Amino acid sequence: MTIFPLLAVLLPFAAAFVGLLFSRVPHRAPVTTRPPDRAAGERANTRAAWIATVPTAASAVLAVVLAWGPGFAYFTGDATPEATGQTYGTIVTGGIPIWLTLQADALSSVLGVLVTLVALAVQVYSAGYLADDPRYPSYSAFVSLFTSAMLLVVYSGDLLVLYVGWEIMGLCSYLLIGHWWEDRGNSRAAVKAFLVTRLGDVGFLFGIFVLGAAADSFRIADVLTAVPDMSPATLVTATMLLLAGVAGKSAQVPLHTWLPDAMAGPTPISALIHAATMVAAGIFVVARLFPAFTAAPPTLDVLAVMAALGMLGAALAALAQDDLKRVLAYSTVSQLAYMAGGLAAGSDTAAVFHLLTHGAFKALLFLCAGVVIHHVGSNLMTRMGGLRRELPVTFVTMTVGLAALTGIPPASGFFSKDGVLAAMDDALSTGRLTDAAALLLYGCALATVAVTGAYAARAWLRTFFGRPRAVALPEPEPGTAHVVDVREAPRTMLVPLVLLAVPALLLGFAGEPHLDLGVAALSVVLTLLGAGAVYASWRADPLSDPARLLGPLRVPCERAFYLDAVYTALVVRPVQALAGLVVTTDDKVVDGAVRGSGASARRLSGVLRLTQNGNVQLYVSGVLAGVLLIAVGAVMFT
Repeated sequence: MTIFPLLAVLLPFAAAFVGLLFSRVPHRAPVTTRPPDRAAGERANTRAAWIATVPTAASAVLAVVLAWGPGFAYFTGDATPEATGQTYGTIVTGGIPIWLTLQADALSSVLGVLVTLVALAVQVYSAGYLADDPRYPSYSAFVSLFTSAMLLVVYSGDLLVLYVGWEIMGLCSYLLIGHWWEDRGNSRAAVKAFLVTRLGDVGFLFGIFVLGAAADSFRIADVLTAVPDMSPATLVTATMLLLAGVAGKSAQVPLHTWLPDAMAGPTPISALIHAATMVAAGIFVVARLFPAFTAAPPTLDVLAVMAALGMLGAALAALAQDDLKRVLAYSTVSQLAYMAGGLAAGSDTAAVFHLLTHGAFKALLFLCAGVVIHHVGSNLMTRMGGLRRELPVTFVTMTVGLAALTGIPPASGFFSKDGVLAAMDDALSTGRLTDAAALLLYGCALATVAVTGAYAARAWLRTFFGRPRAVALPEPEPGTAHVVDVREAPRTMLVPLVLLAVPALLLGFAGEPHLDLGVAALSVVLTLLGAGAVYASWRADPLSDPARLLGPLRVPCERAFYLDAVYTALVVRPVQALAGLVVTTDDKVVDGAVRGSGASARRLSGVLRLTQNGNVQLYVSGVLAGVLLIAVGAVMFT
């Protein structure tokens, strides 16, 4: 089994390689336009679907086998430090070597199952969702490459090898968010995601360097062994730098602004990258290096404040959005902040358990949203309503997902969220966090529970209940939403929904949960209060938006508290002004000097050209004048 992690990583990578090079052979149709031979395009898409799905399924089987023992042990507290892994060589750098090690311990095996199963569901779902897309072969190949990169992060035993997968994920995210690049908004969203996450990754890389230099090794096991011998200054510096990368990848305050805009990509990508895998990478890294973070209390305080602001602010933003995918996007930011809060409170097990259940129910919610959007032809909830009769399977599965999101028992989110809230409650008395940070974290978490119930109930009511508001649309261009259809989605889209609904509903029982009855009861009461307030508002006027409950806060929440405008004023415009100054300096000073020297040379050559005009009489006259001057000079000076 020591080779299983390597095979799990290489199989999706091989699928990406084969898919990019051979999925269109022998039918090489242009990728920028609809193929003139529709049958050839369909054959290419079908071939690409098989190339992507079969290796991902095999990788999922390997991940399940690896997790069969240690995966369950992680949540029962019986996990051992031993890992099933192997070193495949070293890279000599002239300093600290890089160990090509892959391992499958309890934590990595659990996340490996999450990544592969969600990736498999997304690949199957995408085969139906993008069946007519001429660029589906490249899309499926990039999804496979992304899956391989995330598995490299999960199974890596060396920080620099982990960083390689970390950066490949960023590249794939850029490519997949901008899949429909013809729309300038989509391409801008892809660029924004790439730049914001790269900004955090600069700090992340330097954090790796600090830890590696202090431990004299980049191997994760060696780094964790050396943590007790590191100075507090080293640990705080390293973990703060790592936190920058975590904030970027996991969309935490203040680097979370890319995630809502990333919804411009196809909905299956939202389920894969922005619900279950890429955004989970930051939380995974903190859990992987948790001893280093617990040895740096100031970093935990910063993480707690980030989590508190992020969870409540994102939940309020979700309550005001009309775009269904943006509701789920801000919900993802909020739920990831829950996980970060659990880590700050000192419970990596609770945070990872919520990460696992969140991956199941949030992937389910995004895929359900994709079915709704595919059916209605719009992302906006103002154009939805009454869909429970037209989409019965989607209605049931999305209800399960929303129940898990809000933490209604017996859905999985109830148990995992209770563990996180219990850890935050314990942090008030254990002293792991400062009193102010612990109180802020727990208070914001309880408020977020109520707001989560409110925005989930609002999305549920406006999508599936009330009067149908969808209208028939003309056939759209490739890469846009489909026209209204009175039928349920195809089986390739429905089967992943049904399969994901099972863990979304029952996964909470897998970890032998130990409920804190007081915290659990308080959580359910707050959820019902938030949902009840929205239901009462909707019941009073089904045609109006329950978001009116926010009152004067509605517009600031809809604009996500104008953080993008602040960044535009403080960062974007100054950078653009500086770039303009550089361009002007280059054009007027540097290029001006070059152009000026050329003009001076031309003017000087013009003067010289007057004496070289080809007139023989002028030449003879010049010679005679010269002879005359010489003769006169000779007479006068002799």
